[in-house]
Amino acid sequence: MARLMSISLTEDAVRERRKFVTRRAGRLFLQPGTRLTLCRKVMGRRKGDPLVKIVDVEVLDVRRERLDLITEDDVHLEGFPDMTPAGFVEFFCRTHTGCTPDSLVTRIRWRYLDTISTPDNHTTTLREETR
Repeated sequence: MARLMSISLTEDAVRERRKFVTRRAGRLFLQPGTRLTLCRKVMGRRKGDPLVKIVDVEVLDVRRERLDLITEDDVHLEGFPDMTPAGFVEFFCRTHTGCTPDSLVTRIRWRYLDTISTPDNHTTTLREETR
């Protein structure tokens, strides 16, 4: 069974398959090959609230790094193409209690399990492929 992970702040980027990286304050136990089910919200749901599953992914890479070392390319991979690295750091610290720019965070990179690569290196969803 896949582990659950909330993506409430970036749900649109996940649904559009333009998010391939996330940073977390924890998640030290993750390893390449781990499967995750990305959900709208996991913890903090009220009794009776549904668990909205978005997509399954497979972890490709996990590493610890300082938050303020994020690159412009990684900001885009996080699903924020119009944000600067400094803007991302400010956003992350604002939404994660106790986080500062020099905090160590876990960088997680994944691939979507419902996509395939075509010979011309384009990616398509399995839903599109079976139409």
